[in-house]
Amino acid sequence: MPNYRIIVDLSDFMLYLLDGDTVTRGYPVGIGTIAAATPTGRLHIVNKVPNPGGPFGAFWMGLSKPHYGIHGTNDESSIGKRVSHGCIRMHNKDVVELAGLVPIGTSVTIRY
Repeated sequence: MPNYRIIVDLSDFMLYLLDGDTVTRGYPVGIGTIAAATPTGRLHIVNKVPNPGGPFGAFWMGLSKPHYGIHGTNDESSIGKRVSHGCIRMHNKDVVELAGLVPIGTSVTIRY
């Protein structure tokens, strides 16, 4: 059984899925603006919602810091940029894949 955890590296706009200490996937992400920065630290996934609509794209995974999440987007060109209000944006196909792999409770470390 996999031992998944997520590391979001804000400095390179990437989300990494690890199984133990081995990176198994890497996904490009959009992050918060300077004024609405993505929070750093150790969080975890608290809920998963398919097709939340609006700017959240194809999937929403809520984080243990209220109002923040990992989600898809209705603007694919925003990936790789500082554009969100602090959330982590992913391409819709990527967030659906990730959501299918990780359970609620998965550790999410956000760092520079």
